[in-house]
Amino acid sequence: MSTPRDWAELLRVSALFTVPGDALAGAAASGARPGGRTALVTGASLCLYEAGMALNDWADRAEDAVERPHRPLPSGRIRPGQALAAAAGLTVAGVGLALAAGRPAALTATALAGTVWAYDLRLKHTPAGPAAMAAARGLDLLLGAVASTGSRAGGGGTAAAVRRALLPAAVLGAHTYAVTTVSRSETQGGSTGAPLAALGATTALGALTGARRRTGRRPQVYAGTALAGAYVATAAAPYLHAALNPSPQLTQRAVGGGIRAMIPLQAALAARSGALASAALLTGLGPVARRLARKVSPT
Repeated sequence: MSTPRDWAELLRVSALFTVPGDALAGAAASGARPGGRTALVTGASLCLYEAGMALNDWADRAEDAVERPHRPLPSGRIRPGQALAAAAGLTVAGVGLALAAGRPAALTATALAGTVWAYDLRLKHTPAGPAAMAAARGLDLLLGAVASTGSRAGGGGTAAAVRRALLPAAVLGAHTYAVTTVSRSETQGGSTGAPLAALGATTALGALTGARRRTGRRPQVYAGTALAGAYVATAAAPYLHAALNPSPQLTQRAVGGGIRAMIPLQAALAARSGALASAALLTGLGPVARRLARKVSPT
């Protein structure tokens, strides 16, 4: 019989703390204060993220039987049918929560769900895999932007929110692309180029996110710069270690570091948009994610 720990391992619950920041950074970028709709799409994002985790293991169950026999599905602790049913149910729940936040949010969540399923079932092991994952993260941030703006803003308000959120979505997508590229060799190791490229991308994204804006006030400028530095510090060392010694263990640590680095990156994006309260909230999630990662791997 499956235990809660088995499901926590399947769903990578330690990585869940990287999800709320998408909606909060999106809301900040749109210029809106987080509200009830932001909470709804945060729940939608969490459901869709976990749907992707369950579907990923269902799709990779034959491969994991060789490379990761300890995982819940190949070890028999969770049946494949259970994982697929969980993925489907979580997807429906995610789109339903987004629908409650308004039509623009529902459409964005549907596109996000389609991207998640396409990645897990078809694109993961193709050259388009990293781009699909990057698109999913970008759409998740845009989901927070369109939902927080609210249906009363009309099409013009939604379009304006999307335009304001495009740069943060691109930054988060670029980071996701780099992490995903490194993750493609985490079970075998042997790749030096991917960690080095990810290190370069992290440095560039940190500089872009921490750069002072002409319209920025001092508190948000200082907070954004500090958080951008924390982002680079979180991801850079594991990437460098994996580049110097591309063993499976160090490559997996690099992927884990890249996943955890999403939290200070989201906080930096929120601070850059002036949402210091959201940035502070996200900063507090970092230590919790690190502690939980020691018990349940995020990869």
